[in-house]
Amino acid sequence: MSENTEKTLFEKMMAGEIEADFVHEDDLCIAIRDINPQAPTHILVIPRRPIPTLDDLTEDDEPLVGHLFTVARKVAASEGLANGYRTVFNCKEDGQQTVDHIHLHVLGGRRMNWPPG
Repeated sequence: MSENTEKTLFEKMMAGEIEADFVHEDDLCIAIRDINPQAPTHILVIPRRPIPTLDDLTEDDEPLVGHLFTVARKVAASEGLANGYRTVFNCKEDGQQTVDHIHLHVLGGRRMNWPPG
């Protein structure tokens, strides 16, 4: 984060400035319960380094993105989502991204409909 940039909601959560229900933490990312769940289980896997949108990813971010999916799998297992789950990245306004800091949604605990909306 640069000096003139306001912290994202997720950075404030990581700093302990805003309360969050953490289910995973490591050096690269955190996972928290979504405050507005769209399924019985709705967890966000968030990189510690703020990346505004998927369009801001570079080839150097490939290991990080892979790590986010590995954490999603571990979180889904720990949450008992043996029957399946959905992972989603939203990107920008039309993709319904609401925080300018990429985050991977892990949704489960019910049958997911298709198309999603």
